[in-house]
Amino acid sequence: MTTRATRGSVALVTLGCTRNEVDSEELAGRLAADGWRLVEDAADADVAVVNTCGFVEQAKKDSIDTLLEAADLKESGRTRAVVAVGCLAERYGRTLAEELPDADAVLGFDSYAQMSTHLQSVLAGGRPPAHVPGDRRRLLPLAPLARPAASGAVALPGHGGPVVRARLGSAPWAPLKIASGCDRRCAFCAIPSFRGSFVSRRPSEVLDEARWLAGEGVRELLLVSENSTSYGKDLGDLALLEALLPELAAVEGVERVRVSYLQPAEVRPGLLETMAATPGVCAWYDLSFQHASTPVLRRMRRFGGTEAFLGLLEGVRERQPAAGARSNVIVGFPGETEADVEELERFLLAARLDVVGVFGYSDEDGTEAEGLPGHLRPEVVAERVERVTGLVEELTAQRALERVGEPVTVLVEEHDEDEDGLVLGRAEHQGPEVDGVCLLRVPAGRPRPQVGTFLQGAVVGAEGVDLLVEAR
Repeated sequence: MTTRATRGSVALVTLGCTRNEVDSEELAGRLAADGWRLVEDAADADVAVVNTCGFVEQAKKDSIDTLLEAADLKESGRTRAVVAVGCLAERYGRTLAEELPDADAVLGFDSYAQMSTHLQSVLAGGRPPAHVPGDRRRLLPLAPLARPAASGAVALPGHGGPVVRARLGSAPWAPLKIASGCDRRCAFCAIPSFRGSFVSRRPSEVLDEARWLAGEGVRELLLVSENSTSYGKDLGDLALLEALLPELAAVEGVERVRVSYLQPAEVRPGLLETMAATPGVCAWYDLSFQHASTPVLRRMRRFGGTEAFLGLLEGVRERQPAAGARSNVIVGFPGETEADVEELERFLLAARLDVVGVFGYSDEDGTEAEGLPGHLRPEVVAERVERVTGLVEELTAQRALERVGEPVTVLVEEHDEDEDGLVLGRAEHQGPEVDGVCLLRVPAGRPRPQVGTFLQGAVVGAEGVDLLVEAR
């Protein structure tokens, strides 16, 4: 029997969102299947593949800094090449390559299927042509049945067949992509132009990958996409998520399923009913409000407002009183007035959200908002960010204290070596990486629980959004 020779070692460095994490694991699976040895540290790799983020200005800067740091390893470590992939590479392609000559290749999504060949070429001294960006919304035919033949891009996930993915960590939770792209046209967002139109994965593919993840020790699935409430619409069934959730929750080994990125304007009563009634689906609602002033939302090309959003939260809590709810808001959008900020504050005071991310508006290349009148001075945007952030920190700390006395089931994620008897984990209402954690104290004399196990406890205190929990 012969085995494929190792082509070299490769490290995948991932920035940005959980959707990027899935992309990196899919790349890792392809490369491992073609004979590459996966390593954790870029300094120990022949090739460092940096999966960049291109969402907002700070994310772009972080991506470029990471690429430069990886390039420095070519002088001080064993690293021989640095390759840029991901959203920044897809969005800026050739321009990025010209401005960052230390990167040996800048590759777009369409290159992922041939990544092994590209990396071999780079190590042999070649320099693949830099990606030429285009509007990915124009790539896909309208008919879903025609899509599998349309493109091999990551923006078109899932083509049937075996799961192609390799885990790059050992956490007891994992993101599971149910769709890619977005059909909404929010004025501030460039994602559709480089991620493409909304495309749902077939339920059978999602379930196959869920079973594979369970076999890898995953106990909690985080369903990710650019807009989970649109799942199934391109397959002719807008209620497909309601049908899929019970099947995912029934996968052997999976104890929890949580759904990220729900568009408030698209949340249907049937979805709320399914999430509340299905054992194993987390009472956690990741709602993309972005603002609460109706005039600002209309300029953003979004819908809703304070009363509609409070009504949605009321519907959630009528079904699940202890549900967690989180969101992000943008302040300083062009034309935002003092009255608009006060309306946002009124909403936040009434909403009782567990976590809120506050972002200051900044122009994104090619978006409608870039050309809107009424841009605010940077110092005004910064002042409003500070003001709303201060309010949010106070309100979310109060919300955490409201949970004192609640029973919780905590997924153990790590041990805190600095605190005797303390383990870190998350309750059902806490999403991974973006929300607070549970600081769980295990009674003296009991062994520390293993990572990936669930413990029952009660909330006895709070530190900011983090909860102090006594195990039963």
